[in-house]
Amino acid sequence: MKHLFSLSLVLLALLLPATAAAYDFYANGIYYNIVSCNEVSVTSSPSSNKYSGDVTIPATVTYCGKAYSVTSIGNYAFQNCTGLTSVTIPHSVTSVGEYAFSDCTGLTSITMGNSVTSIGDYAFYDCTGLTSITIPNSVTSIGDSAFSSCCSLTSIDIPNTVTSIGINAFYGTPWYDDQPDGLVYAGLVAYKYKGMMPSETSITLRDGTLGIAGFAFRNCSGLTSISIPNSVTSIGYSAFSGCSSLTSITIPYSVTLIGNSAFSYCSSLTSIVVANDNSTYDSRGNCNAIIETASNRLIVGCKNTIIPNSVASIGDYAFSGCYKLTSITIPNSVTSIGNAAFQNCIRLTSVTIPSSVTSIGNSAFDACTSLTSIDFLNSVTSIGSNAFDRTPWYNNQPDGLVYAGLVAYKYKGTMPSGTNITLRDGTLGIACKAFEFCSGLTSIDIPNSVITIGDYAFWYCSNLNSIDIPNSVTTICDWAFCDCSGLNSVSIGNSVTSIGDYAFCDCSGLTSIDIPNSVITIGEAAFNGCGGMTSVTIGHSVTSIGDFAFSGCGVLTVINSFALVPPTIWYDTFIWCYGATLYVPKEVVNAYKAATYWNNFTNIVGVILPGYTFEVNGIYYRVTDTDAVSVIANEEAYYTGDVVILESVTYEGYTFAVTGIENNAFDGCFELTSVAIPNSVETIGEQAFQGCTGLTSVTIGSGVTSIGAKAFNYCNALETVKCVGTVPPVMASADCFSTAAYNRATLLVPRNSEATYAATDYWYKFAHIDGWGSAGRGDVDGDGHVNIADVTFLIDVLLTGDSEGLYFESADLNINGRLDIGDVTSLIDDLLNGN
Repeated sequence: MKHLFSLSLVLLALLLPATAAAYDFYANGIYYNIVSCNEVSVTSSPSSNKYSGDVTIPATVTYCGKAYSVTSIGNYAFQNCTGLTSVTIPHSVTSVGEYAFSDCTGLTSITMGNSVTSIGDYAFYDCTGLTSITIPNSVTSIGDSAFSSCCSLTSIDIPNTVTSIGINAFYGTPWYDDQPDGLVYAGLVAYKYKGMMPSETSITLRDGTLGIAGFAFRNCSGLTSISIPNSVTSIGYSAFSGCSSLTSITIPYSVTLIGNSAFSYCSSLTSIVVANDNSTYDSRGNCNAIIETASNRLIVGCKNTIIPNSVASIGDYAFSGCYKLTSITIPNSVTSIGNAAFQNCIRLTSVTIPSSVTSIGNSAFDACTSLTSIDFLNSVTSIGSNAFDRTPWYNNQPDGLVYAGLVAYKYKGTMPSGTNITLRDGTLGIACKAFEFCSGLTSIDIPNSVITIGDYAFWYCSNLNSIDIPNSVTTICDWAFCDCSGLNSVSIGNSVTSIGDYAFCDCSGLTSIDIPNSVITIGEAAFNGCGGMTSVTIGHSVTSIGDFAFSGCGVLTVINSFALVPPTIWYDTFIWCYGATLYVPKEVVNAYKAATYWNNFTNIVGVILPGYTFEVNGIYYRVTDTDAVSVIANEEAYYTGDVVILESVTYEGYTFAVTGIENNAFDGCFELTSVAIPNSVETIGEQAFQGCTGLTSVTIGSGVTSIGAKAFNYCNALETVKCVGTVPPVMASADCFSTAAYNRATLLVPRNSEATYAATDYWYKFAHIDGWGSAGRGDVDGDGHVNIADVTFLIDVLLTGDSEGLYFESADLNINGRLDIGDVTSLIDDLLNGN
């Protein structure tokens, strides 16, 4: 209950801003959002200034000298405006949104223009003062619960243009309550069967009926047959669900829409026929099923169904509640099995999932209480929540991680604290809710074979501290890592194209996130509530970022958005983050400053994009971050002579730290004689200096932590390799240097670090390891030797003032805190006297 309560709070917190004021402009008492270059939608008012009294919405409104057409009433626009008494909607409006007038208890009159085509779900829910309404002839659809609980609504004029009426659209209204028992019509839609249906009831719908509403005959267990006229175009969601005595159904040619679960739990259904001239559906080959012709999706089946080889998918609820189904053959043409497709098929004992199937939906075989055998052929990459729950196959699995073919399906039993899991090599997917509430999970190793991470896969894994999503993964589904509060490190592979809604919601331990260039969409509230996040990088392919995606990230100070076209965002996408510095490509700074909602950022700074290459003083660089570059191969010719790489470079006014040398950067530069790598460089890439046959000396800065394979291979002329750091960089392999270099060159390391290098992998191969540094009196140049070169070096320092490379404590021989001619004299005396 604690978790459910917490989730309720999360959902409530997300819902409230959606109903609060977020508008583009205000005019004459009404708030608007701009939805296109010429159109606006009426939106909600601030809670302190709710709509009240009589409101007349204009057909056009002017803002900043531009005229806009008012084309819609937005979702929640007037919700809870209890002081609102009447509303006039102009002819320009085409839609009334979800919850648009819900809970407007003082609303007594509504005038609707004759261009409105749709009335959204719960649009007038609980408008208790509304007594009558005329729906114009333009309206074709009325949403779920649109007028539900309008307890004073006695008169509704529903035109014959309406072809679709949602579930419970008029539930709890006097209009419905006063209807006689039996089939209730709303206009030309068979809306609902009211009262107790006698057993063995046969119904013939009126000629001219346009639609059968959702839930119209739900649980009418007495219905044995129904005649649907050729005028019907739609059959709503769960329209005949639970009609357990219905034995046959014929779909006329006129039907173009059948909702999900329309015939679920029709356990006696044995004959299903679709008229031959129906252009949308068919029952090819007398298969006793309804198949959507264009998609080859089987949407309704029964115990006598034979699935044709042409069927590509089995739709949601297709066989759900088919109690008498004992066996089914799924042909190799099927690639997906939908949500609850076989749920509660209690007599089904075994099933073979063919190699063509790649996805199995939520609850697909849930509560198949006789299902003991499931044969997976390892093609499945995605399995939904509870797909095999309440089956003997699952119940008989031992505690621990259960696999369904090559999918990590579910962790069964109580997970011990401190559990670390390594998924099997070849695992194709992590199922929906596979590790849900596994608070004992601290780490998981995901192999490169995994393609999908399902909805809620790691929800509430509160002690999971890091996750490395491999390059094989293409989708991170909704809620996948939500409430992983201990998560402090996330690496997203560069094949991921979408990050789902709430994917990392409330991961309060995250401090930064790098979204790769492969990602195209970031879902709603994806990182909402990541209260510790200070920086985010958004790759250049992102085109849209959902509402509330980064809301609640109150300490976010740096946002890098590298898309050349500003992604579509909402007002609340970065709510409470508009004080952060927004770094964008330098060439599109003005585009971001002009883009809707991006223009709320107060500090937008142009940067050079990662991947951009440039040249400074003969050395070529690639931008790797907003403030870092790595050295790359010379685009014009080979590098030659003595090369000194600087710690930082400036290009077009932007300064970058030099942090890496890329693979093959100096490969084959046979006229290169020496190179100095600065302390800022962290990595030396593979084959970076391979084949530099003229290279005699190299200095490796103290910041270098790794040296790639064959980095200095075939550099046989090396005489000196000088390492500045006391910690040996990690060499990838023995061939980082050639055998000739190991035998010939002197490895100079900081004095007193000789033993460390000599005991470290591959560095020990150097035959000559010497120390250098300030520990030696008179070793002015730090080469580990005191000789005439030190005298020359010291004199040059005194004459030029250039002290680069000088070791002061070794040069200040008279210990007076400065360098002077006395130090030169002391050094010469030491050399002459052999000190």
